[in-house]
Amino acid sequence: MAVSTPLLGIAVLVYLMIIFYLGWLGYKNTKAVDDFMVAGRKANPYILALSYGATFISTSAIVGFGGAAGAMGMGLLWLAVMNVVVGIFIAFALFGPRTRQMGKNLRAVTFPELLGRRFDSRFIQGYAGLIIGVFMPLYTGIVLIGGARFVETTLGINYNSALLILTVITAAYVITGGIIAVMYTDAFQGVLMFIGMATLLILTYTKLGGITEAHQALTNMAYLVPEALAKGGQVGWTAMPSTGSPIWWTVVSTLVLGVGIGVLAQPQLVVRFMTVKNDRSLYRALLVGGPFIVMMTGVAFVVGALSNVYFFREKGVIALTAAGGNVDLIIPEYINMAMPEIFVVLFMLVLLAAAMSTLSSQYHTMGTAIGHDLYRQFLKKGEISHTTNVTKLGIAFTILVSVILAYTLPPSIIAPATSIFFGLCAAAFLPMYIGALFWKRMTKEGAIASMVIGSISSLAWLVLVHAKEAVPLGISQALFGKATLLTGTWTLVDPILVATPVALLIGILVSLLTQPLNSEHLKKCFENIK
Repeated sequence: MAVSTPLLGIAVLVYLMIIFYLGWLGYKNTKAVDDFMVAGRKANPYILALSYGATFISTSAIVGFGGAAGAMGMGLLWLAVMNVVVGIFIAFALFGPRTRQMGKNLRAVTFPELLGRRFDSRFIQGYAGLIIGVFMPLYTGIVLIGGARFVETTLGINYNSALLILTVITAAYVITGGIIAVMYTDAFQGVLMFIGMATLLILTYTKLGGITEAHQALTNMAYLVPEALAKGGQVGWTAMPSTGSPIWWTVVSTLVLGVGIGVLAQPQLVVRFMTVKNDRSLYRALLVGGPFIVMMTGVAFVVGALSNVYFFREKGVIALTAAGGNVDLIIPEYINMAMPEIFVVLFMLVLLAAAMSTLSSQYHTMGTAIGHDLYRQFLKKGEISHTTNVTKLGIAFTILVSVILAYTLPPSIIAPATSIFFGLCAAAFLPMYIGALFWKRMTKEGAIASMVIGSISSLAWLVLVHAKEAVPLGISQALFGKATLLTGTWTLVDPILVATPVALLIGILVSLLTQPLNSEHLKKCFENIK
């Protein structure tokens, strides 16, 4: 169903007017570098919570992972649990207060700068900025895909046009208003997303005859699991895949652990902790952040799986077949076929909000990584030289790369690409980040070794061992004459389960073998941290 009504035009116009007004407010309130980078360290806690949640939950979660649930079932609900426990409660209650205070002590305005100043190393800041600038466009590209695919199927317009519309609108307010504009628009978009997802859940259960009937119908469809998926270990859409099977490894190691753990080291999320004035604001943000993430991820995974019931009743096929084999089209096809037209309009705005909220944060993070961390602090050794202009040019450049990737990436890529980036961040940053906040004995040498070994081992495992990427890339085949460097179960294990422990051990060992940081420096880092 292609929607083309005056209602759609009015809804989009009102939405864009609000977005541009909030972007203008951000521009008006951005008077200094701290305002552009960390919102002057005085953000409202509820704005923080909604901005964090809206940044975390993108079209990747709703379209990509919702579609993955449509193909592989409700086992993905374990990711929703991980998102709430790790991404909200552990992040806000344990990591947030220390990140906020240490960032204030060191006057850090980005995640790489926090790490670089904690370990007194410009190399750490520059290398972290390089990782973000080079690899985050992959994540940004798949967020663009998710939003553009829904606009394409809903409006019946060309995919390329949808992609450019999303890009231009989001870039406009990020480049001018910095993180204040990003957080204002995120908060509005977060509210819209919450309403839309709650409505989607209610309408889905209503259409399928109620909660009990819908879930029982899905359970009864286990015999319809395609032969290829059954051989991979899938036993139905309301049960976990067979333990140790290829699909089980994909669900558990790549999707649940890859994203569930990797969230702690996401640069665009960590910087949010440095935008509030005290710890109380972080604790208050928990009251909003927890329910928001439950609604966003839980609904996406439940509805994605239940779409099989709808498609079987209406077309006699499962969701994956109805979407032409493209996982990324399951949610768009379901919404456009099953939902009333007025909700399709609302949900298009929800996905626009999900895409734009995450994109705006990614653009800001990539720009600051290139302009502030790599250019100013690493290349220019801290010299203040056109930093804001270079940051804005960095945003423009990474936007261009993201758009190119969105044109060229293959189908069904959203969920795997998200896991790749989250896993890389976990291996490169998480051990060092934990050491920075909780272990005074971690040294500069230990942090550098952890970051470099973590990033290299994660990428090496990805292109040489993990079959899902190694086989199509062909690098292992070219270098060693075989599709994957290792065989058997190892080819199913996600890089995060190998590279992150290796990086952690390397960081500990090297730190114990090298001289501790200056005690005065450590005192400054940990001042007022309980």
